[in-house]
Amino acid sequence: MQPVLETYAPDGFALWPVAGAHGSFLHGLLTLGHLFAAGGLRVTDTSTGVAFLPGCCDGLEDWRDWYRLIDDGGPLGFGHAPVSPVAERFGDTVRLTVNAEQSDSPVIELSVTALRDLLAGAERDLAEFLALAADWASRHLPDHRAPVTAALARLVGLPAPGIPPEG
Repeated sequence: MQPVLETYAPDGFALWPVAGAHGSFLHGLLTLGHLFAAGGLRVTDTSTGVAFLPGCCDGLEDWRDWYRLIDDGGPLGFGHAPVSPVAERFGDTVRLTVNAEQSDSPVIELSVTALRDLLAGAERDLAEFLALAADWASRHLPDHRAPVTAALARLVGLPAPGIPPEG
């Protein structure tokens, strides 16, 4: 089994679709206290094709919750009926149940070490995204580069590239 967290190689960064002009996008991004990005981390077992998809109650901003599963061992729920993805730790094994509402639900099992490695890769991908977003903002929103980059960094819980961390 070869589990992977799915990410895609960036070809640059274009502003994701939003309703309204840049001003509306910036207002929301820069003024909302709690930012969210619907859809969390997706894990796919490439040998079986089973995919563990984030549910409605999981956003990209919650990606560090996976470490809580590794460190504390408590189960993580990623949605609710009709589809309830659940991640659980059993010793050195992590079991990802695609739908806990079904007794015969497909599962993905991987080692805690493998999950930790996948999370490290996701963190690298998120850091690369932040660098691309900062570059995009410097070209398209030069007057707002720092606050846009800082807001995105706050969303994913990583330091903003090229902006000193607040002390």
